[in-house]
Amino acid sequence: MDYNTINNSMQKEIADIKEYIERYLKSDIELIEKVSRYIVDAPSKKIRPILVAIIGKALNLEKDKSYKLAVIIEFIHTATLLHDDVVDLSGKRRGKDTVNKVWGNEASVLVGDFLYSRSFEIMVELHDMEIMKILSHATNTIAKGEVLQLMCVDQVETNVEQYIKVIQYKTATLFEALCECTAVLSNCDYEVRKNLAMYGRNIGLAFQISDDVLDYTAESNDQIGKNIGDDLSGGKITLPFIYAFQNCTKSQKEILKNIIQKRKIEDFAILRDIIFETDSLTLTKDKAKEFVVLAKNNLKVIDNSEVVSLLDFLAEFSINRKK
Repeated sequence: MDYNTINNSMQKEIADIKEYIERYLKSDIELIEKVSRYIVDAPSKKIRPILVAIIGKALNLEKDKSYKLAVIIEFIHTATLLHDDVVDLSGKRRGKDTVNKVWGNEASVLVGDFLYSRSFEIMVELHDMEIMKILSHATNTIAKGEVLQLMCVDQVETNVEQYIKVIQYKTATLFEALCECTAVLSNCDYEVRKNLAMYGRNIGLAFQISDDVLDYTAESNDQIGKNIGDDLSGGKITLPFIYAFQNCTKSQKEILKNIIQKRKIEDFAILRDIIFETDSLTLTKDKAKEFVVLAKNNLKVIDNSEVVSLLDFLAEFSINRKK
């Protein structure tokens, strides 16, 4: 099985979700619609809405509710990307120039706000206070994760636990929320709900760790849809760097401190060499695998073997993808 197999098996659901996205993107303000479509229509795996659709299908969730939840999740995620690119001064996203590069920081922030607020309008349509509670908490936690990451910028002494907390808040929270919300809307019992939530958290953690590996293994910007070395340019301390700093020589520690302080992209090759020399990518991949194992264990509460197979594959895909 590969990711295209999942895409092919979910073509009807993906097409339906796209129609819902189109409906909720409509605005009487031309710039809002133009900017929103620019990023939402950009090439991406759409793993979050597909995950909603797969779990919703498994739990016999009413399609209207499933698709609305998928749109909510996609809009929240897209809003965070728009805001992230302003904070990080990014120039590439999903293989295209970022919104802030094309239209400026003001448009990027404001359209991000529009997508956030539109997602809450859709939440109201679901008529479920528990969903509001989960998703409002999730958006707040994502914001806290952004601040935590900002506090770790240039901090070479950042440890594994601090890093995991940042990515749990910033990335895994939305995966956790979408899985739990799907279970809530399907009226699942507590055990299924909590295990699905933890499945989401665990693959979210694995997914982000894998993303941080790709920053050092990608052969081109097109492969990862952004500029190689963006993490260095932003002073971000990711897991490969943390392991490298923990395991390198005293002289290499000084080199790494200097590289992070200066943030020069021409130093990226030196940084990458130290990361490879300290076998930090292997350690990072091993950490991601730990979360995949946990995610698979969470699936024991689901009876549908076909769905378990799809979700099991998505857990593996989170660490084996090449882009």
